[in-house]
Amino acid sequence: MKRLMASLMTVTFRGLLVIVPAYLAVLLLVKGMMSVGHLVRPFARLLPDWLPAEEFLSLLLVLAICAVVGVLVGTRHGQGVRDWIERYVFEKIPGYELLRSLTRQVAGKSVESAWKPALFQSDEGLAPAFIIEELDDGRYTVFVPSIPTPFAGAVFILDRRRVHPLDVPFTDALKVVSRWGYGAKNLVAAMEKGGTQGGAMRESQ
Repeated sequence: MKRLMASLMTVTFRGLLVIVPAYLAVLLLVKGMMSVGHLVRPFARLLPDWLPAEEFLSLLLVLAICAVVGVLVGTRHGQGVRDWIERYVFEKIPGYELLRSLTRQVAGKSVESAWKPALFQSDEGLAPAFIIEELDDGRYTVFVPSIPTPFAGAVFILDRRRVHPLDVPFTDALKVVSRWGYGAKNLVAAMEKGGTQGGAMRESQ
């Protein structure tokens, strides 16, 4: 029963990461169509009455605007504008950075170091964790989730010797937490596999 509940939580969370951005995109699309409705209304009168001309033309106009913005964002100056808007507008929205990072991680497209799976060496033993960032002095900011809730837990700033980064997919580490630790042997195996290489690197430095 516990395993079933953990699986349901995992798939529900994955679904939310897909549905929420899609819902917001549709919501913005509809809002945009309403905003440009008055601009296309004179042209809509020229089309047959049986055709929902105003809605159709509004949709085309919004999509055209999106296409133009997409082209501009692909340029160097457009990239700079997008980064500025993201930094000073979107990142001010509570939860935006978290949702963006988690969505990229689940999709397997993230190149960020945030939310990197790891094992935390506590006084009692090893615990699944996620590296949030690396400090200038080499220490890690680490999030240690509570079982079986992946996004509730505690944050620690730890010496790197107590943190073992893992070369495993983010979703695999997430499953271990949501399944009350089931599958942790794979995380330990990943740590031991990379331990020799990590130790050799530290000795050579």
